[in-house]
Amino acid sequence: MMACRDARRDLFDMPINPYESDELLQQYLVFHYASAEEQFPYPFGGADAVDFPKRCAVEGPDLSKVKLGARALDLGCSVGRSSFELARYCEEVVGIDYSDAFVNAAKRLQECGVHPATRLDEGSASTELEVCVDSAIDRSRVSFEQGDAQNIRGDIGQFDVVIACNLICRVPEPMKVLNRLVELVKPGGQLFITTPFTWLEEYTPSSNWLGDGAQDSFAGLRRALEPSFELAKRWDMQFLIREHARKFQYSVAQASRWTRI
Repeated sequence: MMACRDARRDLFDMPINPYESDELLQQYLVFHYASAEEQFPYPFGGADAVDFPKRCAVEGPDLSKVKLGARALDLGCSVGRSSFELARYCEEVVGIDYSDAFVNAAKRLQECGVHPATRLDEGSASTELEVCVDSAIDRSRVSFEQGDAQNIRGDIGQFDVVIACNLICRVPEPMKVLNRLVELVKPGGQLFITTPFTWLEEYTPSSNWLGDGAQDSFAGLRRALEPSFELAKRWDMQFLIREHARKFQYSVAQASRWTRI
């Protein structure tokens, strides 16, 4: 059983990619769980973009269509906020992420309900926070595992709801993810995808960018899904990632909800 104390210890001495660094782990713990005031303490701009991981879970799928006993899959779950929020509506939620650092943090939150986080403020100045999962959420409904979204294990089964938030433009072969979704989403089930389509060669070779070299990425996404999925809704979702007290990433993701035919 994972100990709930000593969660601050550095377990990640082999940074294979940026998502294994402690710096990014702390940034994403704040992004997922810190309050709006802890993330953006200013009375202007920015505040409309906080709580993105929660909004993905509660605004992405059409929750009125989620039936009792539903299973959900959170692909690219990061440190787990969307997975926990889905557990309010689904009997079982599986969160999968490629980063061991993120998955270990999510598992600790699942077991303990809390996790320490360091919020960078300025230079060497930081604030120690304790982020937590809402006590109203049944954390026993959620499980986390390390895995590659391009090669999900074959025995994982099918799901009533699958979400993949800001994942597609951060994998080497997006089509591998999209092609597997046909097997993962039950007929009549829902798929929710967000992506800012931030194509970078360091994550995805340009030959694999959707939409004819990212000339129209959503058209490429649509072509990949429409043989098996019907587009139900498409909209924009803003999100804010705090770097320090005076620097933030404000981005707009393309959001789309699909129904498995």
